[in-house]
Amino acid sequence: MSLLSKIITASYSLRMKISRRTGLGIKTENNMSNKNAPANFYSLKAITNSGEEIEFEKYRGKKVLLVNVASQCGFTPQYAELERLHMQRKDLVILGFPSNNFGAQEPGSDKEIAEFCNVNYGVTFQLFKKDEVKGNNKQPVYQWLSDETKNGWNNKEPEWNFYKYLVSENGDLLNVFSSSVSPLDIQLSARR
Repeated sequence: MSLLSKIITASYSLRMKISRRTGLGIKTENNMSNKNAPANFYSLKAITNSGEEIEFEKYRGKKVLLVNVASQCGFTPQYAELERLHMQRKDLVILGFPSNNFGAQEPGSDKEIAEFCNVNYGVTFQLFKKDEVKGNNKQPVYQWLSDETKNGWNNKEPEWNFYKYLVSENGDLLNVFSSSVSPLDIQLSARR
């Protein structure tokens, strides 16, 4: 682990304790009106970090947690929490979308990102090709996640790395969680 990674990891626990105690940075958006997605989540597809196209139809019947990730961010230790969740919850699919949109904190190639995640956090959940998650050029999955005409209620793009979007077993967007919400603190058992 590089010096930068060690510093990030050491400061992460303190940052999360402060957030939990003060609520600083914690934002959760909920689909309070139980709106169904007008555009089919299962019609989406994305390219993995190894170049394979995956159709989201394969995720039907499972909750899906989609996270924009980065390897040089103060929240990078959430990779370990996401992997833990992935191993513990077989009814949940975790999808990681590397992006360099925030503070240029994901400068690596897809191969370098995969190696970093494997070596430092033992990541086995699905990682996708590094791409845009905000702005006019954001990739189609993030277009769906941040457009209420597609997902039914949310227009918010990620505000930083490790924003989390929870999609129901039926393909409806349930929640949006800010970076300061630990993946392990997300209530997955509650329905809308």
